[in-house]
Amino acid sequence: MSAIVFLNGKFVPETEATVSIFDRGFLYGDGLFETLRVFRGQLFCWAEHLERLERGAAFLKIKIPFAPDELLSHATQLIQRNRMPESLLRISLSRGVGPRGYSPRGADRPTLTMSVHSAPDASAGPPAWHVVTASYRLPAGEPLAQFKTANKLPQVLARAEADAAGADEALLLNTNGEIVEASMSNFFWIANGTVCTPPLNSGILAGVTRLVVTRICGELGLAILETSLTPAELLRAEGIFLSMSSWGIVEVASLDKHPIARSPLSAKIRAAYDRMTNEIV
Repeated sequence: MSAIVFLNGKFVPETEATVSIFDRGFLYGDGLFETLRVFRGQLFCWAEHLERLERGAAFLKIKIPFAPDELLSHATQLIQRNRMPESLLRISLSRGVGPRGYSPRGADRPTLTMSVHSAPDASAGPPAWHVVTASYRLPAGEPLAQFKTANKLPQVLARAEADAAGADEALLLNTNGEIVEASMSNFFWIANGTVCTPPLNSGILAGVTRLVVTRICGELGLAILETSLTPAELLRAEGIFLSMSSWGIVEVASLDKHPIARSPLSAKIRAAYDRMTNEIV
């Protein structure tokens, strides 16, 4: 059976869900998106994802066409209609159709879609990924980096490099030569028993799972530090892990084919994350 998607207030089969070729999300990447993990039919960190979507929409001056409680109700119905209690929910918001050109004037009917997708299969146990350093750079201090905008070309090209190298993920540096994040995840490393992650002003996306990791570190009494480092310094790390909505916490086994130490702190944080999500009912 065809999956059901949510399109501008209606539930329709995905084979019938269409958006205009003149939609500014298609033409210019003029929009935002969020991806949420669903556990046992419950949206994980809904409030945090919604808050980032609302901030991004306010920054881009796009009006979200549904009230928060309406959006949550529609998302819950979508999950139920597709019978996918273990899944990923994707929300996409664009400025909609408007006159030709970059000016957003006249584009006043936003497009909002939601779709549900299969969640990664972690039945084989916690993954350990092989990672490469991408050649593409992100601008340091970029204000748009704090939102999940619909334009992700640097991340797409970085992931293409990872695919070509047979790797699972790619790290991106900023224009200062500092490691910022991975193509679809936030980045952490262990140094001197401290959990470290790049600061927000380096040009990273403030990931929701990144926020969850900081909360877990607080609960476990682990020191956490926002700081910057270069690829050469990273090879001396006591451990590296990534955070993302889809997989949760993922340890890094190698970087540019160099083996990376596996820290017990990374495993401890992963175990705490698993306990948290297993308690969702």
